Amino acid sequence: MNPFLPNCDRTMQGAQIRCLILACGNSLRGDDGAGPWLATWAENCFRAEPAVRVLARQQWTPELAEEIAHAESVLFVDCAVNVHPGKLQLVAVTPPANAPALSAHHLGPAELLDLSRSLYDSLPRSALLLTIGAGSLELSEQFSDAVQAALPAACRLVEEAVGRLLAGAAPADPPHCA
Repeated sequence: MNPFLPNCDRTMQGAQIRCLILACGNSLRGDDGAGPWLATWAENCFRAEPAVRVLARQQWTPELAEEIAHAESVLFVDCAVNVHPGKLQLVAVTPPANAPALSAHHLGPAELLDLSRSLYDSLPRSALLLTIGAGSLELSEQFSDAVQAALPAACRLVEEAVGRLLAGAAPADPPHCA
């Protein structure tokens, strides 16, 4: 533990945060809004589960490292432009071996884990990244047909992943890809 930081016991309604869902995206940029949409769905789905915390941001920033440091597991959710539109991928995430220079405004999941380790001497025991391939990032509040069709499977994947993370499933064994 870092001796220069206060010892914070981050809780939510008296319960330890066992699974933190961090979604990223802009709901005004077409398929980029899939992350925030899934975050809203997850908030409703896990409303009765105080050990699950859901946060949605337009971008992942360094301030999120503290949230990560106090969570047992993290599920990152984002769209991806390097994946076929509508394709879902769920992969384990680890911090990089050699820490790259950090951006002050946007970080990826691996960099956020590294920042959590560097600043708070803490890593979640499991971290997963769920991506959904983006078909369009144009100015729009509508999803492409491919992403719209993939949302039910994405919801099931979030539900399965959170269930496994709460049960302590190993990060090297993510639920599956669709």
